[in-house]
Amino acid sequence: MMKERNAKYRIGQVVRHRHYPFRGVVFDVDPEFANTDEWWESIPEDIRPTKDQPFYHLLAENAETEYVAYVSEQNLEPDTSGEPVRHPQVEEILAADGDGGWRVRTDRLQ
Repeated sequence: MMKERNAKYRIGQVVRHRHYPFRGVVFDVDPEFANTDEWWESIPEDIRPTKDQPFYHLLAENAETEYVAYVSEQNLEPDTSGEPVRHPQVEEILAADGDGGWRVRTDRLQ
């Protein structure tokens, strides 16, 4: 039986990857790994996460581009830079919360 875990990060929170130079905004959370084994095995073994933890869907960005990323909780940390997020899809899915983060757009819930 798996132990139930609560997600450490919330939808709309800006986070940074611990090992790679990118950050992003959380737009969905899986309570545990929900991707392919091929994807999981492509992660370098020394930083490969366990599957029994929350995984986050991020609207991610690095110095060159914007994209969607799937990252384990253990490989994330809060982004406290205060830098604006430039990912073009953020405002389609989320609304600024006034504190440097984002929240689910209520006009999309209908």
